[in-house]
Amino acid sequence: MFNTSKKNKKGRRSPLATVSLLAVALMTTGGAYALFSTSANADDSTNTTLAASSQSQVNEGQKLFASNCATCHGLSAQGTSEGPSLIGVGAASVDFQVGTGRMPLAAQGPQGEEKPEQFTDQQVDAMAAYVASLGPGPSIPSSKLTAGAEGDAAEGAELFRINCAMCHNVAGAGGALTEGKYAPNLRDVSGKHIYEAMLTGPQNMPVFNDLNLTPDQKADVITYLKYVQDNKSPGGFGLGDLGPVAEGLFIWIFGLGAVVAMTVWLTAKTN
Repeated sequence: MFNTSKKNKKGRRSPLATVSLLAVALMTTGGAYALFSTSANADDSTNTTLAASSQSQVNEGQKLFASNCATCHGLSAQGTSEGPSLIGVGAASVDFQVGTGRMPLAAQGPQGEEKPEQFTDQQVDAMAAYVASLGPGPSIPSSKLTAGAEGDAAEGAELFRINCAMCHNVAGAGGALTEGKYAPNLRDVSGKHIYEAMLTGPQNMPVFNDLNLTPDQKADVITYLKYVQDNKSPGGFGLGDLGPVAEGLFIWIFGLGAVVAMTVWLTAKTN
């Protein structure tokens, strides 16, 4: 006969093993929970810091706006008889207008002229953040789209000729419009401000949103303009890149003047 009592005693699990397994399970669960909580708290802390920084920038922008812009645009940017509402224009519009010195206006006129900017880049960013907080609108474009290095210059040239050359000239030299207004020269204009102008349509310029010109097409236009800036005309004196008008005027003044001078000289010599 086999001794079954000894066999059962050997196969029976010790109570200490169960306690040990429970302890290990509790420690593992507790450690995982602590790790997860720490990560979540870190993320929450980061988000809180970012939110506080953003709110701080908006508050600073609101102060700058009240001091420099509210006279024309209203304390809440709702607009007045002296200036339009800025609710919904977005950060890109503020960055363009203030970043190029067009705003604040030096004086009332047919259009705001570019001049040295009155604020630092940080102050411009703060005012843009404040106006952007008032309502959704176009945001400041990424540097990848505005650098002028990644686009297709040939495609950009065609797009520019179709959409922009009738006002800005095919070489971006600018031109006169009606009622004392004008399309500005695009030489030495940053890619960011060119993109923002297409996106927001300042003054007489139409808006080229992403349905009219995609972000990549806008980048192509900037690449073309940068190419024109960096590669001067090989044909000698460019006459301001104003095309046949300037060339015709040159012929009339100097060419016809030379003919008249030669005629006077021959007549005087005969006499």
